[in-house]
Amino acid sequence: MDERLFKKITGKKPENSGVIKTWARACQIAPEMVGFKFGVHNGREHIEVFVSEDMVGHRLGEFSPTRKFIKHGGKMQKELEAKKKESEIAAAQAAKSAPTATATEKK
Repeated sequence: MDERLFKKITGKKPENSGVIKTWARACQIAPEMVGFKFGVHNGREHIEVFVSEDMVGHRLGEFSPTRKFIKHGGKMQKELEAKKKESEIAAAQAAKSAPTATATEKK
């Protein structure tokens, strides 16, 4: 456990303290840290991490991803997305026309 981080949480209660900013991604989570919120730096910003009992023994950096996954691309993926969008539009148009047909039948 990082000494500087341990100094920040000693004498504080998890309910009263806000987000504790840290750059110590390699810091191992100790049982004393349970209940605190840490702002773990991912290289660009601080990601808020609430420490629970299941996290004890892991590192803070495991819960603050450094890379943002967008999606796998390619021609095949674009075709699948286009088909999905077309089917959504067709379903929306069918739903739009269905209530008007039932309204004319009631009259």
